[in-house]
Amino acid sequence: MGTSIVVKSQIKNFANLNGKKMNISNEFCEALNKKVEKTIEEACIRAIANNRTTLMGRDV
Repeated sequence: MGTSIVVKSQIKNFANLNGKKMNISNEFCEALNKKVEKTIEEACIRAIANNRTTLMGRDV
């Protein structure tokens, strides 16, 4: 995996359901990273379309 936006240790800290800790595969991290990259790209497009250079919550 190249440069990652998501931090695997933070995903592990968050990934639990009803107190049950979940294991995290590298494949999951890669897929999540791609999804985050796409979300950021789409937010950039929206901000530019609204003549802004600042990403805001409403761009997500």
